[in-house]
Amino acid sequence: MGLIRLVGVMLAVAGGILLWTGLRARESLSERAMQAITGRNTEENTLYVAGGGAALAGGVLLALFGGGRKRR
Repeated sequence: MGLIRLVGVMLAVAGGILLWTGLRARESLSERAMQAITGRNTEENTLYVAGGGAALAGGVLLALFGGGRKRR
């Protein structure tokens, strides 16, 4: 396994953790109260979900296609 693919796996794991944290935070009492008052999620929670999703997708792509062709 090349270094690029290893970085991809680590990025995918970190992205999954961030995404899971953001999705779990949506169910908290403070988040539901903020959503009831303003009609939208907090900026921090949105960044967790969006950043985690992007990191997860990027990590999976790096793990699958990273490294390219072998050099001679």
